[in-house]
Amino acid sequence: MADSPPAKRITLASKVTLARILFIPVFIALVINYLLGIQAGAPDSTLRWWAFGLFLAIATTDALDGYLARARNEVSALGRMLDPLADKFLLLSAIILLTRPELPELSPQIPVWFAALVIVRDVLLALGYIVVRRLAGDAHIQPRWTGKFATVLQMAAVLWVLAQFKEANFIWLLYLTGFFTVLAGLQYAWDGRRQVTDSRGH
Repeated sequence: MADSPPAKRITLASKVTLARILFIPVFIALVINYLLGIQAGAPDSTLRWWAFGLFLAIATTDALDGYLARARNEVSALGRMLDPLADKFLLLSAIILLTRPELPELSPQIPVWFAALVIVRDVLLALGYIVVRRLAGDAHIQPRWTGKFATVLQMAAVLWVLAQFKEANFIWLLYLTGFFTVLAGLQYAWDGRRQVTDSRGH
């Protein structure tokens, strides 16, 4: 009887990414309970700071799993899929939860226009990825520095709200973040269009 092929093991980098994803519901629970406290007129700042620390830990370990994958030569398809999903789940959950126009006591907070901009861009990029795969047979996403910078700025905006820093300069951070979010989206759309065109030999 032929030996069965060895089972594929989950790399250390992928384990770190999975841990990041598993801690996102904990972050969500902390923020929800903090918001409920504000609504009840008794906000618990301890919950807010725990959410701040956990968000920062999940965000910063993004660099750790990438480093481990390269240093240990364990870059995997699973890791390439899970890593961006971890960032998106974390950011979208934070942005949606901290957009509370009905709760003016949360100040500063993420404005509706900013949350809509981030969500619409991510939805369009996801749809574009599906279209490119269908038309070109495959879709290769080349990371752009503008996209990475937009992600860092979005994380900074969330941390600003969780830390409850002064609102005075917050709007300028949002404008800068919005600009790079749109710019990165347009660059990814251009890359997708080029892949489709090249696949058809035009």
